[in-house]
Amino acid sequence: MIKNNFIQRTVTGALIVAVLVCCIVISPISFAILFAIISALAVHEFSNLVNNNENVSTNVVINILGGVYLFFAFLGFCMNLSGSQIFIPYLFLIIYLIISELYLQKSNPVNNMAYSTLTQLYIGLPFALLNVLAFQVDNTGTISYNYALPLSIFIFIWLNDTGAYCFGTLFGKHRLFERISPKKSWEGFIGGAVITLITGFVLGRFFPFLSSIEWAGLGLVVSVFGTWGDLAESMIKRHMGIKDSGTFFPGHGGILDRFDSLLIAVPAAVIYLYVITLF
Repeated sequence: MIKNNFIQRTVTGALIVAVLVCCIVISPISFAILFAIISALAVHEFSNLVNNNENVSTNVVINILGGVYLFFAFLGFCMNLSGSQIFIPYLFLIIYLIISELYLQKSNPVNNMAYSTLTQLYIGLPFALLNVLAFQVDNTGTISYNYALPLSIFIFIWLNDTGAYCFGTLFGKHRLFERISPKKSWEGFIGGAVITLITGFVLGRFFPFLSSIEWAGLGLVVSVFGTWGDLAESMIKRHMGIKDSGTFFPGHGGILDRFDSLLIAVPAAVIYLYVITLF
């Protein structure tokens, strides 16, 4: 049984990595299609979790439409296909999610509004912000698709998780956040951070549009905030009394289990990249 689970996890993990890398690298079209689908699935999964465990009744379809629309709105805005008016329909959707609770006469309207808003902020927005990383404007004002930045976020997350697991297994003695995740250790966290720092310097050799120091800084940001993202999802699952967010990936759990680090790391990475351009 243990051997079968290991094989299942390995095969599933390899397929996840292969699909993500290929879709990010091949073209902006494959990038957009993949993450619009992942965003929809993640919103669907999270909405079902809160509806089943929190005496809440959010509108799953509207939440999915909101998350997908936000992704494509950011895509159109970042590609300069539309101005900021592209976000107006999304604002109407958010207003609807709140005002509709006045008339639906559900048993828990305040929680419905709170979780619907959280779904858009916690799930929809981070996936939409991947577009900010993927499309850059050069000195001539030309917008181009740059797969290196969104791909690097995943590389940093994967290597951080691997480093944290290896160092934590070998040297872990001091608990990082025992109340939420008893297995995580400071030794593992530091090991993962060191791996991402080294990876950042390596990426600087291949993608010089950022300096090696800037790449290393991005790696550290992803390591720290990705760990918080992992802990945040663990807190949600612990609160709901579940082990995995779903069963979408055999041996790996649900969509949120695989992209939890991304949900905090991407907004933090966007902030970091904007900040370093100011100096």
